[in-house]
Amino acid sequence: MSEALTELGQYLESRRNDCVLGWEVAQGELTVHLSPSSLVAFVDFLRHDPTCRFSSLVDITAVDYPQRPTRFEVVYHFLSMYQNHRIRLKIDVREQDMVPSIISVHPSANWFEREVFDMFGILFSGHPDLRRILTDYGFRGHPLRKDFPTTGYTEVRYDEVQKRVVYEPVSLVQEYRQFDFMSPWEGATYILPGDDKAAPPGAPVTKEAAK
Repeated sequence: MSEALTELGQYLESRRNDCVLGWEVAQGELTVHLSPSSLVAFVDFLRHDPTCRFSSLVDITAVDYPQRPTRFEVVYHFLSMYQNHRIRLKIDVREQDMVPSIISVHPSANWFEREVFDMFGILFSGHPDLRRILTDYGFRGHPLRKDFPTTGYTEVRYDEVQKRVVYEPVSLVQEYRQFDFMSPWEGATYILPGDDKAAPPGAPVTKEAAK
């Protein structure tokens, strides 16, 4: 399989050297690096070239690297059921950059791109309906960014007095910020089934004896 993927990587580089910035085969998977400007043309080539025929878009996701100038890495996964190959495309984009939508080639990218926008805040140019898809109306921020707080910015609750759903800033008192990093197995006073087998005959069954 690695030999076949290496041949495919060489083929893509020779046929579309105007698009391919680099490629590698790692852990049995082929990854191709592109610039955002060549994304749509390369995806179209992958779908219609007889040697490739990557007709199935499996997923679109992203990775956040806040310390890099090109903060985000947008990742595409395709499957060729005709050639029994998988391929991964990666493009690096800055926070303010817009990524070309590939809906014109793969209409199924519609919801995938909306998810990436919702979770990471990455904008897709040419998308017909780029709005949130997983979070609620009025949600603030993008949950999969590394700088997004684990508690979020707002909490939602139903107010019995106002008889409606209200949004309020998250406010945690200090008592709720105490974290216990002890393993759930440490400090246990009960005996698990089978622990008695480790105790010497006639000795009382204790946690120490079970060890």
